[in-house]
Amino acid sequence: MDLPGLVTRLAAEARATDERRLLVLHGSREACEQGARRVLDAAGLDGRVAVLSEREAIDATTRRPPSRSGDLLGETYDATVVDCHDACQPNALGRAAGTVDGGGLLVLLAPPLSEWPDRRDGFDESLAVPPFELDDVTGVFRERLVRTLRSHPGVAIAAVAVDDAEVGVGATVERDGLTDPAPRLVTGESPVEPPADAAFPAAAYEACRTADQADAVVACEHLREPGQAVVLTADRGRGKSSAIGLAAGALALDGRDVLVTAPGYRNAREAFARAQELVEGVSTDATWDEADHALTVGGGRVRFAGPPEAADAVADPDAPAAPDVLLVDEAASLPVRLLERYLTGIAVAFATTVHGYEGAGRGFDVRFRGRLAESDYTTTDCTMDQPIRYAGGDPVEVWSFRALMLGARPPVAGLVADAAPGTATYERLEPATLAGAGEEWRLAETFGLLVLAHYRTEPDDLARLLDAPNVAVRALTHDGHPVAVALLAREGGLPAERRARMYEGERVRGNMLPDVLTTQLRDEAAGGPVGVRVLRIATHHAVRSEGLGSRLLDEVAAEFGPQSTDGSDEGPPEPGWPNDPVDYLGVGYGATPRLLRFWRQNGFRTVHLSTTRNDTSGEHSALMMRPLTDAGHELHDRSADWFARRVGSVLGDPLRDADPDVVRATLRAADATVPLDLTDREWRTVAAAAYGPGMYAPAPRPFRQLALHDLLGGSAAGLSDDEERLLVRKALQARPWEAVADELDCVSRRACMRAFGDACVGLVDAYGTDAAREEAARYR
Repeated sequence: MDLPGLVTRLAAEARATDERRLLVLHGSREACEQGARRVLDAAGLDGRVAVLSEREAIDATTRRPPSRSGDLLGETYDATVVDCHDACQPNALGRAAGTVDGGGLLVLLAPPLSEWPDRRDGFDESLAVPPFELDDVTGVFRERLVRTLRSHPGVAIAAVAVDDAEVGVGATVERDGLTDPAPRLVTGESPVEPPADAAFPAAAYEACRTADQADAVVACEHLREPGQAVVLTADRGRGKSSAIGLAAGALALDGRDVLVTAPGYRNAREAFARAQELVEGVSTDATWDEADHALTVGGGRVRFAGPPEAADAVADPDAPAAPDVLLVDEAASLPVRLLERYLTGIAVAFATTVHGYEGAGRGFDVRFRGRLAESDYTTTDCTMDQPIRYAGGDPVEVWSFRALMLGARPPVAGLVADAAPGTATYERLEPATLAGAGEEWRLAETFGLLVLAHYRTEPDDLARLLDAPNVAVRALTHDGHPVAVALLAREGGLPAERRARMYEGERVRGNMLPDVLTTQLRDEAAGGPVGVRVLRIATHHAVRSEGLGSRLLDEVAAEFGPQSTDGSDEGPPEPGWPNDPVDYLGVGYGATPRLLRFWRQNGFRTVHLSTTRNDTSGEHSALMMRPLTDAGHELHDRSADWFARRVGSVLGDPLRDADPDVVRATLRAADATVPLDLTDREWRTVAAAAYGPGMYAPAPRPFRQLALHDLLGGSAAGLSDDEERLLVRKALQARPWEAVADELDCVSRRACMRAFGDACVGLVDAYGTDAAREEAARYR
C-alpha cells in the first residue's frame, strides 16, 4: 500500500466512525515535511490544519512552535501536524492530540524510529541541567513512546525517504493502523431540549452539544443561591469549559455578578466565548471589554480574575465588590490550599479535568473533595463522560492516555493498607526498569502517586522522571507496590567559574537552592556543596500520617549522606552522580503551616522565605535544608544566620502581608536566632509597655527584636497562638492597630494595644535583664 492510498483509507475510516487516526512519518526532516504535505492533500481536508513546528514548510491555518502548544488548547482542527525533529515535547504531543476533531488525523513527524531514542534534541537540552551535559540525558521516554506507537490500534507508521520525487515513491508503510471497525451512524449534533422547569434561558440548553453538557448546565442552576457548590469533572474534550461558560452567561442575564478564575485567562477563553455567544444571542444590551476580560449585560456581568485575586475577591461575601458566583475552571491545576480559600459561603463551581495536560484531577478528588464535604456547602456533582469532538473509545485518545501516563493511578488501597514504616522496603526505582515492557503497572503506580503529590503534573514531568540525569526516584514499597515516593534532583557541585557567573547574574537551570542563595542572597560559594532537593514526596492516601514519608526521607538521608568506611566499594549513589557524598538535602515549596511543620519535624530548617507570591497559588515559597556533612552544615549555618539577620526588616516591607501563621512556622523552623542587644533604656521601654503606661510607637525596635528572638529561639516565653500572631502582625509586620484589631477579633483598638502589652509580659519575664525587672516592679 502506498502512502496516499493509506491516508485515503485512514481518513475514510476515521470519518465513518467519528474517531481520529494517528499517522507517524519517520525519516529525515525534509522527507517528513514532503510526506506531510502529500498526506494532507490525500486526506482531502477542506477544514483547518494546525502545525507545531519551528519551520514553515507545511501550509497551515495555525502554526506555532511546539513550545507554544498551549495556544492550541480549546481549538479544534481537522488535522494537526507535530514535527518532533527539533524537539519531542510530551506536553505538545498531548495538547496536539486534544485538538483534532472526530474524523481527523494527528500526524507525527519523527526521526527514524530505530534511532530516535538515541538522538538528543531541544527538549533534552532542557533536561541537561548543570553540571550535567546533553550526552548525560537518556532516551527512555522516547523508547517507550516508540513502543506504544508500534503496538496501539489506530496508529499507522510509514518510513519516508528524501528521494520521494513521485507520489507514493520512497514511502514504506510499516503499519497501516486500520482497525476495520463496524460503521457508526454519524448524524451530527442532536438538538438538546431544555428541561421543562429550566431556570436558565432555553438558548443555554439548545447551545449544548451533548446530553452530558446539558446536565452540567442544569447542575449550575443551583448557583443562583449562596452556599451551593457544583463540581463538574470530565476528561479533556467533554465540553466542561463550554458548560460553565453557558452557565456564566445565563447567570449574568439573570443579573448576577459572575467571577471566573483559572490558572490563566487562556484556560478560561472557551468559557468566555460561550458566555458571550449566549448573552449576545439573547440580549442586545451586551458589551464586551477585551482589555478587562469582562462581559456586561444589564445588571449582570462575567469577569475574569487570577486565582489569588479571586480568593481575595470572595474573602468577604458581604463586601460590596464581592461577586455573587465564582466559577473555577481547571480547578485541578490549582493547589488545594488555594481552593479552600474559595469556600467562604459564596456560590461556587469547580470544573476539573480528570486526566489533563496541565494538572490531574485525582489530587483534586483525593485531597480537596473531603474538605468540601466537611464544609457547610450543599454540593452537586456532575460527571461528563461523552466526548464532544470525537466518539467514545477513540484510538488516539486511548494511545495518548497510555503514552503520556494521563491515566496513571496509585496502587489500589487494599494492596497497601497494611504498609507500615517498619515493614516497608526502601528501593531505588531505575527509569529504564520502570519503563520496561513488563513494568508498565509499576510506572503507572509510581507516577500516579506523584500526581497526587502536586497540583500540576504534566506529561513533561514523565519525561523528566525517565530521562533527566539529575533526577532520581526513591520509594518505600509494600509487596512491590509503592506506598511512598520521593522525586529527587541533584543540585550544586558547580565549579568556581560557573559560581562566579551566577553571582554576576547568570541563571542556572535545575539548581533552585544554589541559584537563590547565590543570585538573591549574595553567597557566591553556595553552589559549591552538593545537594539533593526533594522535588516531590507523596504517600499513598490509604496510609497517610503513619510515618512513611518521614521514614523515606531518613532513608534518602542515609543513602546520600556520608558513606560508611567499612571498606565496601559501592560506587556513586546514582549513575552519573558524583562519588562524593551529598552535603545536604533541600526542599522548596509553597509555605503553609502544615507543610512547614512536616519538614521541620524531619530535620529541615528554613533558610529563605520568598518575598513575592506564586502567581497561581498565591503563596510565598519556603526554602529549607537538612545538612548531612560539614560542608552542608557550613552552608546551612551561614544561610540561616543571614536569614535571621534580615527577616525582621523583610517582614516589615515585602512580607508585610504574609500570613502570620506562615511567618510563625517559618521562624520556628529556622535554626538561628538574633542576639538580644537591647540597652537598659530599651528594656525599660518594653517593660513599661508590658506592666505600666509605656507605648510601642516611640521605639518599635526592641519589640521587634524580642519577638524575633522568641519565635526563632523556640518560644521560651510560652506565648499563646493569638499572642504570637499579635506580635507578628504588629511588632514584625508593623501593621496599623485598627487592621490588627479587626483581623484578630479584638473588640477595639485599645483592647488590641492592651493585648499586645500582655504578650510583652511573657517576653519580659522570659528574657528581661535587671533593668527590665526593676521597671516592671514599679507597676506590679
